[in-house]
Amino acid sequence: MRVAVRILYGALVLATMTACGGHDGADGSKTPWRPPIGTTWQWQLSGLPIDTSLNVDAYDVDLFTTTDEELATLKAHGRSVICYFSAGSWEQFRPDADQFPSAVKGNPLEAPFQDELWLDIRSAQVRTVMQRRLDLAAARGCDAVEPDNVDGYANDTGFALTATDQSDYNRLIAAEAHNRGLSVGLKNDVDQLAELEPYFDWALNEECFTYDECTQYQDNFLAANKAVLHVEYIGRDRLPELCAVTKPLGLSTLIKDIELDAFQLPCP
Repeated sequence: MRVAVRILYGALVLATMTACGGHDGADGSKTPWRPPIGTTWQWQLSGLPIDTSLNVDAYDVDLFTTTDEELATLKAHGRSVICYFSAGSWEQFRPDADQFPSAVKGNPLEAPFQDELWLDIRSAQVRTVMQRRLDLAAARGCDAVEPDNVDGYANDTGFALTATDQSDYNRLIAAEAHNRGLSVGLKNDVDQLAELEPYFDWALNEECFTYDECTQYQDNFLAANKAVLHVEYIGRDRLPELCAVTKPLGLSTLIKDIELDAFQLPCP
């Protein structure tokens, strides 16, 4: 499952900002940020403007709709900034939507995101657009990226995608992010955790508590002391029950509204 922002954005912003979160190597390259277990965070993709006041380690915000001022404020507060974009679906409201030819657009995602179309991740054109999005993330000063919808092979995309196709694509996205000094998280794709963990710096999971999948992170990301940022879309009253499961594992758990507005309820 994933959550999209339904906000139109006019044009790509290519303003370069100073990145934080990693550190410069001897050759001037930037070592990607690798958040450890226990990293605190906020995820806001809607209900803008962004509430920048939370005292957390990292913010996950939209690559396109987040303003330069909001990014600068987060940086000034010492927050690491994760920039969200969809790597596996076509969204008509994105400023680069016309760069995807009809042939790479597949079936709609499941409700409530049926206005998005799965992409043929084997396509060189799709990969080129994603490289440009990573260029934008680096130019805007993002510390990390959250590529969404990277489990198309497990869905009815309209394409004959295999697990090997998905693994190849996800590893490509990770490598291209690292080439730009960006940290990268693996979003969901639970069936490929062990295979892909070495290529990713952290993970983001939606609803592993609901689907009884949280322990699947124990022998890969958590064993490597890589943060697993975790969200559930459940009632506030279930926080004690939720945290009793995820806190001992080391997940960075939040209860959020499915719209991913500013509301958040972390484990105490």
